[in-house]
Amino acid sequence: MPELFLGDLSQRKLFDILKPLLMSKKTGRLTFKGKEKGEMQLEMGNIVHAKTQDLSGENAFFMIMSWKAGRVDFEPNILPKERTIPIPSEQLLLNWSSKKMEWEDIQETIPSNQSVLPKESVFRISLQKNGGSKTVSADQWNVLALSNGMRNVSEVAKILNWDELKVSKVIYQLVQTGLMEQGDEQKPVKKKLVRESFFSVIENEMKKVMGAVSPFVIEDKLVELGERKDSFPQDRFLFFIEALGDEIPNDLKRREFKKSVMESLSLEK
Repeated sequence: MPELFLGDLSQRKLFDILKPLLMSKKTGRLTFKGKEKGEMQLEMGNIVHAKTQDLSGENAFFMIMSWKAGRVDFEPNILPKERTIPIPSEQLLLNWSSKKMEWEDIQETIPSNQSVLPKESVFRISLQKNGGSKTVSADQWNVLALSNGMRNVSEVAKILNWDELKVSKVIYQLVQTGLMEQGDEQKPVKKKLVRESFFSVIENEMKKVMGAVSPFVIEDKLVELGERKDSFPQDRFLFFIEALGDEIPNDLKRREFKKSVMESLSLEK
């Protein structure tokens, strides 16, 4: 059975998407596609597996529940091949609720405009103005050793082979004790964007081979890639054209589409 589109996390909360699947005791696989990718496996209304690019199990579930953007699809009646979550879904959701409140407290100390997790924030060891002694745990020492005001939470987590939840919690503890402070915010590298006419060319050529569904195919692919028309990076335009071409079932029409798009874009230079 084909995948069913359930919504986009920029418009619907994941819990609202999950709730009817759990209540109706569905079995199948949820996939999440955007800038971040992941999956969950349901069996008779229980969440038995979760995975992201870096995590699996309960921590992966917490991570996915924090995402604010991305397409959500459901493939029914797919039996689980892995079982990384051994507890009932009721307990899992209670754990998530507790974690969510904890991260909201952390968020006030470690701000981020990305998600519940402060992935892009950077921290450094703060100067100690009083001469008092302080005790640190082994986990806190490991984070302190890597906090140079340049590494963000994601980078520290990868070096330590921890999940970002654990790193964020340790940083929160260190900030509270005065041993760490937030560093200067990392400025994102400004990327070159495609020309204003790029999507007009794409839409015109897609209509020739796919007709009225073309705008929906383009929007769907943008959501899947986690991009927007008004900020689409130039270095992804070839990948985008290839991805759209994959949606055209006829080989000849697919080749014609790619050729026409590239010719039209080259004439604009």
